[in-house]
Amino acid sequence: MISKKMTKMVANSSAIRAMFEEGNRLAKEYGRENVFDFSLGNPSTPAPIEVNDGIIDAVSNLDSMTLHGYNNSNAGFEDVRDAIAKSLNKRFDTYFEARNILMTVGAAGGLNVALKSILDPEDEVIVFAPYFGEYKNYVENYDGVLVTVPPCPGNGFVPSLEEFEKLITPKTKAIIINNPNNPTGVILNAEFIKNLCAILRGFEARFEHEIYLISDEPYRELAYEEVEVPYLTKYYANTIVGYSFSKSLSIPGERIGYLVIPDEVKDYDELFNACVVATRILGFVNAPTLLQQVVKRSLEAKTDLEFYDRNRLTLYEGLESLGFDVIKPQGAFYLFMKAPIADEKEFVANAKKYNILIVPGSSFGAPGYVRIAYCVAFETIKNSMEAWKKLAADYNL
Repeated sequence: MISKKMTKMVANSSAIRAMFEEGNRLAKEYGRENVFDFSLGNPSTPAPIEVNDGIIDAVSNLDSMTLHGYNNSNAGFEDVRDAIAKSLNKRFDTYFEARNILMTVGAAGGLNVALKSILDPEDEVIVFAPYFGEYKNYVENYDGVLVTVPPCPGNGFVPSLEEFEKLITPKTKAIIINNPNNPTGVILNAEFIKNLCAILRGFEARFEHEIYLISDEPYRELAYEEVEVPYLTKYYANTIVGYSFSKSLSIPGERIGYLVIPDEVKDYDELFNACVVATRILGFVNAPTLLQQVVKRSLEAKTDLEFYDRNRLTLYEGLESLGFDVIKPQGAFYLFMKAPIADEKEFVANAKKYNILIVPGSSFGAPGYVRIAYCVAFETIKNSMEAWKKLAADYNL
């Protein structure tokens, strides 16, 4: 029999993955071109040419131990970490070195490494709804408690700092920020971040212990209309940044990312070493060695932002014209839409009648809404509009 903790997690398993599997089933029945699967954030844009060239260059010029052996340090190759640090310094006017970078098995692996390193049982981690649903599992992996700031649809889903402040307690150990946000596409601006950090510094002084600000950034590069995504280490000392190349290079299956742990973090040496050890004892050992070398060769590469922007505007304008209440995203590749009935799960089920697959907002802590992932082929969006029209008619929109 599996553990009680795992029994609970299985029961609450991801609705996103379940919907994706449903899409595969429907595709076999109706044909892939007749199924409009907006469930999973799985980039449809090809990886930039630098990725494939980087693989060829690494395989052609590096010895087998470098390509496929264990790293000398569980933190990753020093030359890769140094290249990432220099790239960040150039882009964000920071002062990182290789010692501040720890290579991870994607952003999810990085978040688990960070939480394993800082959480004791019953420590609290605050998130802002809507939030990526796996955060709850990540926190509970280490017997922490997830505390949720209620969503603010009336403010375009920009979180309420007043409500946030009410939820901070002596047990608060960390805050997770996802910017740009999955599922809303909202980008929290510099003013919001400054005010958030001022609150955190006040409670750190009051409680006389550090409160970590964890920035989960897989969508950092996907920001539209020149909206700036603030770099959090510049605003708050006890910041840990988790990054993934999954979206920026369209390689989610390769599982490669990194943590940034700045020198300003309290007890930097102790925290960085704990994360290195956590990488090993969680079973990752080290991030994929070949992919470390590939991303080193692809740091200047960019995904096709115009592709996502065209999808974003086409879907947003199309749904709005049909009468749906849709939030215009500033970043990432998701639309968050208000369901035309109170029970968004019923709406999601009804959408399946037209082979439209979307995810209920309750999976993100925001019932009454649905998430639509537009990282699909442009033809899928165009071809889906007739189905959306039929769905809108069901609700007299």
